[in-house]
Amino acid sequence: MRADDVLPDHADQGDFNGMTVRKGTIAAFLANATVWSDPASSAAQRDAAAAHIAEALPALRAVGLFDVLEVRDPALRDWLAATR
Repeated sequence: MRADDVLPDHADQGDFNGMTVRKGTIAAFLANATVWSDPASSAAQRDAAAAHIAEALPALRAVGLFDVLEVRDPALRDWLAATR
């Protein structure tokens, strides 16, 4: 399967398990996870990343991201598990 089989080029969002998920959601999560895990990030940067991750979690779970991938940072992994 290719990316455009899941979400065609002309589409900005798709429906996954009853949830509308915007194109770019996974890439944004990866960027925010990097900031969250970076010890050089300021508290404000980390708080903003955490807020963006929490906002995206329902969509990330709907696409099954965490069913096939495990977050390597144990602290972030625990935070994700505790965040609903």
